[in-house]
Order: sequence, then structure tokens, then C-alpha cells
Amino acid sequence: MSITPPVTQSQPPSGPVFTLADFDFELPAELIAQHPAAERTAARLLDGTHTSPVDRIFRELPGLLQPGDLLVFNDTRVIKARLFGEKPTGGKVELLIERVLGGNQVAAHMRVSKKPEVGATIRLSGEAGLCATLLGRWPDADGPLFRFVLSNDHGDDPYTLMERHGHVPLPPYITHADAAEDAERYQTVFAKHPGAVAAPTAALHFDQALLDQLAAMGVQQAHVTLHVGAGTFQPVKTENLSEHRMHSEWYDVPALTQQAIADCRARGGRVVAVGTTTVRTLESWAQSGQACGETQIFITPGFTFQMVDLLITNFHLPKSTLMMLVSAFSGYAPVMSLYRHAIAQGYRFFSYGDAMLLALQAENDTVRSGK
Repeated sequence: MSITPPVTQSQPPSGPVFTLADFDFELPAELIAQHPAAERTAARLLDGTHTSPVDRIFRELPGLLQPGDLLVFNDTRVIKARLFGEKPTGGKVELLIERVLGGNQVAAHMRVSKKPEVGATIRLSGEAGLCATLLGRWPDADGPLFRFVLSNDHGDDPYTLMERHGHVPLPPYITHADAAEDAERYQTVFAKHPGAVAAPTAALHFDQALLDQLAAMGVQQAHVTLHVGAGTFQPVKTENLSEHRMHSEWYDVPALTQQAIADCRARGGRVVAVGTTTVRTLESWAQSGQACGETQIFITPGFTFQMVDLLITNFHLPKSTLMMLVSAFSGYAPVMSLYRHAIAQGYRFFSYGDAMLLALQAENDTVRSGK
């Protein structure tokens, strides 16, 4: 059964007009997590749903949810999207494959001292005969990515080649080379659909035992898919937020999830988004009425949320679009106060860091309920 949410347009900010500088903060380098917690559920959880912040451990999450609530996860699977090679001239090349296009074609970021000509073949590391041939830019002649054909002597598809010879695309702030630990821990336990070059990191804190515990207490679970792109790490470069253009990502809200949300609303439960990628997926569906497609949704303070009541999220980069999203969700001043608390208490930040639980700010909830 397909559930069609009301289609609305993004609301212009009311009240203060924010600039990029408003989302900046000083973060000690030692708080940038380089490795995950020893156990997934052993990460810390900053509970921001009260008047004052409460310091918890992630495995305490069941005590913060209620029977009838609905957890919505992003089930994208991180691909080993980073490949290394060399040009015919011997120059080193690094590819970060953003999308598999079909016909063994891929769209990729390319790091190289001097870009090769169209038609050039890059020899990739891993096996004899493994190569990438440059076809041009993507999605058009002025596109930000490069289109390649991947091939080897056995005719394997790009997913097979990446799994065999690629590297886990760790974020730029993680300084070590990928290892076996990253292949396991930079992936959710329920990852299903390959296509992401960055993990939906809030969901990394869930293990199967915690999922089972939540299910046993009557917390429902559903999934969406959003293939997280490398653009999630791109900095905002303009002080005027309205001038920023978001990268495009593919999403899907399955019919079963649409029904699960409708059922949750009918029984008075809360929709709990696990991660900002889930928020972007659900709110893209609400805005457009399209359950599957491309989204460039940019959520800043003043946005009217329609689908999400609670948010589980990690701590985000200064001046990032994700800082703007969580500030829109729970309020700018409360979020900045929570971040100050987290820094003072030594919480670990970013992809391998700790988590926080946020509630939708009251004025947004009033707008959504039509009061």
C-alpha cells in the first residue's frame, strides 16, 4: 500500500537569518574519533530531550523509547569505493567511485596531479588487466565527476571489482589507512543495498542484540535507503546559506516503510529517525510526494519537519550542512548548548564518535500538527 504524504514546499526561515559563521565552533583535535568504540553499543549517548543534557551510554536507548515507537534506519551499504592506480605516464591516481551507472560504467571523483585525456586508460592496483578508461565528465560535460569504464580480464562488474580490490572510503578526518576493523565497523549490521561512499553513522551504534531488545519491547523497525555521497563531507563555502547548492543523492522509501509510518501515526507512536540521512530521505518524500528518486534537500533553521519526532545522530563537522539540519530540528540555541556540553565532557566526534538523541523543537511540532 502506498501512503502519500502531504506535498509542501520548503519554508523560508522565520526569525533570525543565519549565516555560515553561526554554525562554527572550536573542536579540540583529540576529540575527533579515529577508531570506533570497543563495542558498538558502548559509545556514549548525549540525551538532549530534557531541559538539561543527560550523559548516557548508547545501550541505554531502550529506556528512552516507548512501545509503539518506530525506528527508521538507512539500510544503504558502504562500498569499497576507493581505488588506486597510475596513468600511462606513471603518475599516481586515486579514484573514489560515487555511483555505478550500468554497463560497467561508474562516476568517480579523481585525485591526480594532471588530469588524463579522455580515452586514457588508468592501470588500477590489485590484479593484472584491471583498468579504468576515462570517458568524460558526469553527469554532463561540466559535471563535477568523471565517467569511467571499469574492466578486467574476467569481465567482472564494478561491485565485484570494488569488493575485491577497493578500499573502505574512510572520511577525510580519519587519518589512518583502512584496515580489517574498518571493513566491519564502518558498516551497519543491517546494511543491504550497496551504493554509499559514507556510512549512515548514527546506525553504527546498533548491534543485533540491541535491535532484538528493542523489538521485544514493542519498538517497531523500518528501513529506507539513501546512498550517501562524498558530498556529505563537502564544506559550505558561502556565508549566505541560500547560495549553497547541495549534492544529489538517490533515495527510496519502500511501501512497507510508508505503511509502518502511517501505522505509527495511527497508534500515537513516535517516528525516530536514525541518522540525518534518514531525516533527509523522509522529508524529501514529504516535500515531493515521490517515494523514490534524487534529492538535493537542504534543511536549515526555519524548515517545517513533517515526518520525524526524534532523531538519533552523531556529532557533526563545524559549518556543515548537517549542523544546520540538527539546528533546524531541535533549535539553534539548544543544539549549540549541547555541543558545548559534549566538548566540555570529552565526547568523541564525527563518524566513529558518540551519539546524541534529539527531540523536534516544540514550535515546529505545533506547525506540523496544525495547531
